[in-house]
Amino acid sequence: MLEKLLVFVEEYSMQVTLEQILPQMLGEINYQVFPFQCKDELLKELPIRLRGFRSWIPEAWSIIVLVDRDDDNCIELKQQLEIHAHSAGLITRSSSSEGRKFEVINRIVIEELEAWFFGDWNAVRTAYPRVPATIPKQAKYRNPDAIKGGTWEALERILQRAGYFSTGLRKSECAREIAQHMDIHHNTSHSFSMFKNAIESIL
Repeated sequence: MLEKLLVFVEEYSMQVTLEQILPQMLGEINYQVFPFQCKDELLKELPIRLRGFRSWIPEAWSIIVLVDRDDDNCIELKQQLEIHAHSAGLITRSSSSEGRKFEVINRIVIEELEAWFFGDWNAVRTAYPRVPATIPKQAKYRNPDAIKGGTWEALERILQRAGYFSTGLRKSECAREIAQHMDIHHNTSHSFSMFKNAIESIL
């Protein structure tokens, strides 16, 4: 039985998002989100953090590491995360044999956090009512994880055309406003579904 979930993320806006949606996923189970300044810092500090946790983490606790793919090779990035966990002496979900307890799940957000928002456009419209309802029907936005030219940049353009964030997207504020309306059971982003499945596999 899971008693506590620890989540490592690369930026504050992902922490803000998870603090809104994890209670829906975990119920009364405790969690703690550890944000870094950027992806490079997370990848640099992760081996040290994991070794530290390995020395005392209770059996009923689990860890999820969540990073954006950005322009990285997804397989190579996942391999890097797996190596960090194995070097710390932790068992990952990908490496555990059938029925064996794992302590770490590594997940790649393809391409960025904002793909999750495009996957739940009703949440975006609830937070920012002037954005068009037809966005998900447009070919370039139909697949939230394959939006060209940067997902957060695309969201910024849409919001600005609707009269929001004229001086630039404030990512953490935007994340908080949208995430509080997200429905974890209805999201068309594949990476969101994979994250949700990871949580369910721990529970």
